[in-house]
Amino acid sequence: MEANEKVVLHEEDVRRALTRIAHEIVERSAGEDVPALVGIHRRGAFLAKRLQGMLEELLDAHVPLGDLDIGFYRDDVATRPDAPVLHASHIDFDVTGLTVVVVDDVLFTGRTVRAAIEALFDYGRPERVQLAVLADRGHRELPFRPDYVGKNLPTSRAEHVHVRLRELDGVEEVAIAAPEAAAA
Repeated sequence: MEANEKVVLHEEDVRRALTRIAHEIVERSAGEDVPALVGIHRRGAFLAKRLQGMLEELLDAHVPLGDLDIGFYRDDVATRPDAPVLHASHIDFDVTGLTVVVVDDVLFTGRTVRAAIEALFDYGRPERVQLAVLADRGHRELPFRPDYVGKNLPTSRAEHVHVRLRELDGVEEVAIAAPEAAAA
């Protein structure tokens, strides 16, 4: 944790939020085909993998899993000072006709979701696209609303939300950084 940060979700809170999201997905998909999960790099991909395990246990069925790199789909790619850091996308199944749950760590302006949907449609035409996020911090610039939310986090636009996952960061938490810390 950095100075000027407040941890709002600890490891157990993250686990509970993902468990709740998994149960909500099962409830919403009752009587339908098993949904596919597609995580947005980087942290959304790890969260999608965890959700896959939970859903497979709850549904007693295989849940297709993929991950997307949206680096070249961002609407600010030409204006960013640095080239996007690219990770390979992996969607080894046809998304056409499926319900696809796009998974991300934080929903903020909606621009990442727009880029993910554009990238997803390069793999086919899903019947339905839903959105699951660990944290929704508001301040939308595009009209996206998540279907599944782990935690709503009221923040100012100047604050920054840090999601840290074991797989990447060695710790499991969600923290809000005060404006001074966000700029550092």
